[in-house]
Amino acid sequence: MTPGPDDLFTRGRGQPGVVRLALAALLLDLVLILPNHPDAMTWAALKLVPLELPAILSVMLVLPGRGRIAGLLPLVLALVLGCGMVLKLADLATFTAFNRPFNLLVDLPLVAAGWTLLSGNVGTPAAAGAIAVALLAVVAATAASGWAMAQWRARRLPRRLRPVVGLVAGIALAVMVVDIGHVRAGWRPDPPGAAFTARLALEEVESWHRTAGDLAEFRAATRLDPVAEAARDGVPLFDRLQGRDLIVLFVESYGRTSFDTAFYRDSHLPVLRHAEAEIGAAGLSMRSGYLRSPIEGGQSWLAHGTVASGLRIGDQTRYGALLRSGRETIWSLAGAAGLATTAVMPAISYAWPEGTALGFGQILAADDMGYRGRPFNWITMPDQYTLSVIERRLAAPGHPQTVLQSALISSHAPWTPVARMRDWADVGDGRIFDGADWPDETPESVWSDPDDVRAHYRDTIAYSLTAVGDFAARQGAAKGGRAPLIVVLGDHQPAGFVSQMDSRDVPVHVIGPADLVDDVAGDWATGLVPDATAAGAGLETLRDRLIRGLSAGLPAPQRQAALP
Repeated sequence: MTPGPDDLFTRGRGQPGVVRLALAALLLDLVLILPNHPDAMTWAALKLVPLELPAILSVMLVLPGRGRIAGLLPLVLALVLGCGMVLKLADLATFTAFNRPFNLLVDLPLVAAGWTLLSGNVGTPAAAGAIAVALLAVVAATAASGWAMAQWRARRLPRRLRPVVGLVAGIALAVMVVDIGHVRAGWRPDPPGAAFTARLALEEVESWHRTAGDLAEFRAATRLDPVAEAARDGVPLFDRLQGRDLIVLFVESYGRTSFDTAFYRDSHLPVLRHAEAEIGAAGLSMRSGYLRSPIEGGQSWLAHGTVASGLRIGDQTRYGALLRSGRETIWSLAGAAGLATTAVMPAISYAWPEGTALGFGQILAADDMGYRGRPFNWITMPDQYTLSVIERRLAAPGHPQTVLQSALISSHAPWTPVARMRDWADVGDGRIFDGADWPDETPESVWSDPDDVRAHYRDTIAYSLTAVGDFAARQGAAKGGRAPLIVVLGDHQPAGFVSQMDSRDVPVHVIGPADLVDDVAGDWATGLVPDATAAGAGLETLRDRLIRGLSAGLPAPQRQAALP
């Protein structure tokens, strides 16, 4: 007898038919196989067999028809799957931006920062639309999961089959455990399919526990500081500067890919070689190496905090713990030594109490820098203008000896439009950058093509390196042996799809009078191109390298192996 439509969609007493059950199973399958990594967002993901699916369906079939727990279980499981979908989408976002999974304990503060960056890149309407679509997808998936499990729970089994299906449920749950053990502990059995969603949930719980333990260790590390102890014992710090300034310039998203990826190297090396010639002609020395950033793709302030504190700051929880710890930073130690400490931060357009906690005596945010030109989309002002502000401060009559940090942002996403250099004498209040040569392209059009994104990243880094090279050469020409020690470094590599390599190394260039450069970076390669075989120590080592190299009463900084 051929089944009719009523048999396919519904059965006696309103029970779901075969087609409705199949549709419900398919919906659950799609929710369970959603990847959490952008590289897995392919049609091949549809071939994944989620081992949670037979476990869920068989449990639904053997649930008793009545009872509060039996009635609530599909709802609870639907909410769990909805939360799992949120975590997967969060992983997709953080893998894309930072090449790492989302950490629920430390990454919640990124939500506000992510909105600021997204709306600044693509506009508020498009950003709001994207978030609305994501939220609707989560709500729809949660509701669909609840409906799907309710369909299978409504299907009544003959009494003789219930023990068999109960055994199937037990076997399915056991197979899930075996698969998780195979992936995580190398168990020999490797069942077909994958308990992917269940494994992610377990890993999130373990990550929470591990992060809490790591934070406790970090808090203990903040109290161990031989350099600060030496200062408290009366050892003078920064005395080798002999009245000269120390300038630390972070170049946004400047990473090792500028040297190891041909597409970027062919553009950036000529810029650096030209800067070498200019800086050398101005009488300054140069050495370069690599250090390993704790981050990748974004969250530049964590790299800044790492350099400031001498501790690896890889997430927002550590950053918050640092600010509350009372740890002496390179800036607070310089202030205690009698030097002026200044932060020139063109990306800061709101209150920044963290700056005071980090030890800066004066903070120049975007609104304090006198820029009257047109912003470059999210970028408030081009790097040449920021450097001109620093230059004017260093040239002011009677300016105090200064330790200064600036974060240069022309090479920050969305990398359009690309600024171009102007005559330094014409920079003025920045209106010179409002030229008619701006392209018609928008961030949306650039970011629709990954190759176009990479080209714009390449060009903005080249611009930033040109501006920094010019600035250093001008300092040497103006001040000679009294020129400041300038440390130029990347904060992190760009996102993986841009960098095209797996490394967190960032270049560090030490530029200035030969005695200071040798004191700080005597074992690094001469010039502005690091040795190709060099491996980076942690970025957190830079703080003590600088302080020890510039303080006569402290042992010399620990060196990397000497380069040929």
